Amino acid sequence: MAATPAWPPKSAPRLFVTDELGQGRLIVIEGNQANYLGRVMRVSEGDAVILCDDITGEWVARVGQVGKRSVELTVEEQLRPREEVPDFWLCAALLKKDRFDMVLEKATELGVAKIQPVLTSRCVADKLNPERARTIVTEAAEQCARTALPEVGEPQKLDALLRDWPEDRTLFFADEEGGEGAADAYFLFDGPAALLTGPEGGFTDQERAAIRAHPAAHAISLGPRILRGETAALAGTAVWMAEVGDWLGEE
Repeated sequence: MAATPAWPPKSAPRLFVTDELGQGRLIVIEGNQANYLGRVMRVSEGDAVILCDDITGEWVARVGQVGKRSVELTVEEQLRPREEVPDFWLCAALLKKDRFDMVLEKATELGVAKIQPVLTSRCVADKLNPERARTIVTEAAEQCARTALPEVGEPQKLDALLRDWPEDRTLFFADEEGGEGAADAYFLFDGPAALLTGPEGGFTDQERAAIRAHPAAHAISLGPRILRGETAALAGTAVWMAEVGDWLGEE
C-alpha cells in the first residue's frame, strides 16, 4: 500500500498575511502574493499553503478558487503558535542600501526581535524606506520558516538612542579599537540585550567616548580584523545567538 503523502507537504509555499488567522476562515490573497502563488508556484485547487499572521502563529490553508488577480484560501488547522524569539535587538548604523538590505534579511534569519537603524556622523545613508524594509524582513521570515516578524524601527540618531536607552537592556558595543571578547562578554550578562555596530567609516572618537560612558554599554571585540558594517552586525548577532540565544538547543 502506498504511503499517505505528508500534509502539508514540505514544498508548500509560505506567506505572511495581515488578517488574523483561525480555523475555517476564508483568506483572499491579492496583488504580488497572488501572482506568486498563481504564476510562480502554480497552485491549484486543493493544494496546501502555509500562512502566518505574526499574531497567532502558523496555519495550513487549502487553495480554493484561483483567479487571475486573486487566490482564495480556507484555513484548516494551526501548525505552530507564534514563536518566542530571543529578546535581542540589533542596533546597526545605517549603511548603503544593498548592504543594509543584507543586514535586514540576515538579521531576520538569525532570529533578532528588533532591528534598529542608527544614524551616526559617518553614515553615508540617512533614510530607510519602511515599505521596502518590511518586504525584505517578511520575505526572509517566510524563507526561514519564522513565525514572528522582527520589529524594524525608524532610523534614530545615536545621541537619541543613548539618551532614551532602557535601563534593563545591556548594550554591547562592537568597538573596533577593542574590548572584551564577544563570546565571553555575552555569557556574563543575562536578560534583554542589544548589539550596536558602526557605519562604513566607523564611529568618531566623540561617539565612541559617549557610548563607552553610557552605564548600559559594554565594549566588545569581534576579532583582530576590521569588519565591514554589515559583517560586524551579522557576526556579532550570530555569536550572541550561539552563546546565549536560541541556538543552544535542548539539554
